Amino acid sequence: MLSYATSMPNTRSAKKAHRASLLKRQFNSYWKNKIKDSRKSLDNNIGNKKVDIDILNKELMILQKVLDKASKNNVIHKNKANRLKSRYANKITALNKGKAAVKKESSKKETGADASKES
Repeated sequence: MLSYATSMPNTRSAKKAHRASLLKRQFNSYWKNKIKDSRKSLDNNIGNKKVDIDILNKELMILQKVLDKASKNNVIHKNKANRLKSRYANKITALNKGKAAVKKESSKKETGADASKES
């Protein structure tokens, strides 16, 4: 039968290393949960079509701060942090361009309708 329980350390140095690894685990899980929460929040706002671009930009800034701090503390690799920041920034700019195109089309339709009424 397989046992996944960790064995207890025997020597003083192994006990100290075990305490250190528990602290590192707690620290890393804190930052990973923080990253996960901010990503979920941003994903939910991106999925919601009625959210303002300013809110998305604020959420992106929060995510970027969290990723930078986590990479600074060696919780995640700096390239992974940069990759995630780039992906989310590209998603938001694509949404921003899409909303701008919709606004331009609607304004063109309104001006075209106004011109036909005046004629």
